[in-house]
Amino acid sequence: MKHRKIACCAALVAVALVAALPALAADGKPWRHGIIEPKSDAGILTMIKNGGFAEKQGLNLELVNIQSDQIGLKALLSGDLDSYEGGPSGVLVADSRGADAKILGCHWPVLPHGIFTRAGIASVQDLKGKSFAISAPGALPDLIVRAVLQKNGIGVDDVRLASLGSDVDRFKALAAGVVDAAVISNEYVPIADAQNIKLLMYGREALPYFMRICQFSSAKALAQRPDDAVRFVAAEISALRFAMTHRDETIALSREVTKTKPEDPRAAFVYDEAVSSKSVDPEMALPMDKLSQTQDLMMKSGNMTKPIDIAKAIDESVRLKALALLAK
Repeated sequence: MKHRKIACCAALVAVALVAALPALAADGKPWRHGIIEPKSDAGILTMIKNGGFAEKQGLNLELVNIQSDQIGLKALLSGDLDSYEGGPSGVLVADSRGADAKILGCHWPVLPHGIFTRAGIASVQDLKGKSFAISAPGALPDLIVRAVLQKNGIGVDDVRLASLGSDVDRFKALAAGVVDAAVISNEYVPIADAQNIKLLMYGREALPYFMRICQFSSAKALAQRPDDAVRFVAAEISALRFAMTHRDETIALSREVTKTKPEDPRAAFVYDEAVSSKSVDPEMALPMDKLSQTQDLMMKSGNMTKPIDIAKAIDESVRLKALALLAK
C-alpha cells in the first residue's frame, strides 16, 4: 500500500512537471531579440511577443528596440543580443571579415522602402547635387541610395548623404526642407502629399533581389542555447502565419504598439501592401539566389573585398527543427 502511494505521488509529480515545462522555460534566461523601432508594421513584427506565440513555445522573449541593422549586428557580435532582424548585407560583410553570424531565415524578402522627395524632383537624375537622408552608413537606406544612384549612372559624390536616424526622423527632416530626398518606409505614402512630399520610386525597383528582413543569430548563441533558438524560430513562424491571415487583429496591434489612432491610415496601408505584394514569407525561407546577388552588390560597392561561401553563413537546421516542432 505504501509503495502504491509513493508511485501515485511520483506519477502526479511527473505530470505536474511536464505540464509546467513551458512555464519553467519562460522563467529562465530571456532570449534577447533586436528589432527595429516599432513602425506601422509593428503588428506583424511584434506578434511573436504580443500575440503570445513565444510564450506558447515556452520562451521568455525580450524584444529590444534598435535604431538600425548595424547596431543590431554589433550587439549580436558582442553578446548583448541572442538574435536580431534586419537586412542581410551587414552579416555577409561581417562574416567576410571573420565574424561568425548566422542567417536563420528571411521573412520579409521584398523591400518596402522608397525614395521620397520634395516637390520639384521629378526623376533620379534630378537628385544630383541634392541632400539625401539615410540612417547609418552601411545600413539598408544607405545601400538603397547607392544602388539607385549606381543604376542611374550617378556617383555617390554627386549627392550629399546625411545620417538622420529613424524613418520618422528622416520624414520630419524632409517635410521641414532640411534635406531634399530620403529613404523612408512605405508607411509614409498615405500621408506624404499633405507634407508636399512624394514617392519617387520604390527601392525594390532598383534592388528586386534585396531583402528587407532576415533573422540572425551568432554561432556562439546557437551553440549555447540550441533549444531556445528552435523555440524562437518556431514562435516567429507561427506568429507570422497568424499575422498574415488575421488582418484586423494585426492592424489593431500595430496601432496599439505605435499608439496611433484608428483613423491613421498607415497601419492598414502597410498591411495591405505587404499582402498584395507578397512581401512577407511566414515560412522564413532562405533564398540563396537573393543572398548571392546581395553579396555581388557588396563586392561591387566595395563593402566586401572577398566573397564568402554563403552556405556557411546560414544555419538552416534551426528552421527545419522549428518546422518539425510546429508539425507535432
